[in-house]
Amino acid sequence: MNLAFASWSGGKDGCLALYRAKQSGMDIRFLVNMVSEDGKRSCSHGIRAAVIKEQAGALGIPIVQKPTTTKTYEKIFVDTLKELKKKGVTDGVFGDIDFDPHREWNERVCGGAGIKVHLPLWQEDQTKLMEEFIDAGFKSVVVAAKAELLGKEYLGRTVDRQFIADLAGLNKDITPCGESGEYHTLVVDGPIFPNRLEIIESEKVSRGDHHFLEILKTRIAAKKQD
Repeated sequence: MNLAFASWSGGKDGCLALYRAKQSGMDIRFLVNMVSEDGKRSCSHGIRAAVIKEQAGALGIPIVQKPTTTKTYEKIFVDTLKELKKKGVTDGVFGDIDFDPHREWNERVCGGAGIKVHLPLWQEDQTKLMEEFIDAGFKSVVVAAKAELLGKEYLGRTVDRQFIADLAGLNKDITPCGESGEYHTLVVDGPIFPNRLEIIESEKVSRGDHHFLEILKTRIAAKKQD
């Protein structure tokens, strides 16, 4: 069985890619999450690094969080993969869907560490990916949104079929998965989570041209029994 890492932002696309990779037989040993230079926030969606770490705890997979800057991001990512390669990791999983520059970057950084790239969602229909994610039993909430496209009322919403329908009904230039950065999510539960992540305290804030769900307090909770 190949040992792998998953590039991790805490969102639904990366989670679905990880889920598919596990189903294909990969052994995901690490999550890799790049954080701000002060170590306080995830570089991907501005979520507090401590929240992503606790999410990884609920998921039960060790997370590697490395502080970086825009200038040093690629070098530190490659160095991190080289460290994982020494631990036996041979494969990397990414949740990108359709941006060629992202795929090229993934291939470049993994190539620099001698690791094979996997993009389980690449160029698939985004609506079908959303439906697969929801139907599999994953639960995620909206944690960021472009202010020009979505109001603060979307923050904290559960990603479900009604959410998909509401996005489509807006008649705006919003891709179903938010692949162009229209919105971002945090996964809190699902079939590969031994425990769930519970958001206890949060507030809605605006920074620049985005709205954010500032998650202030979380906890790992036992699964609810049906």
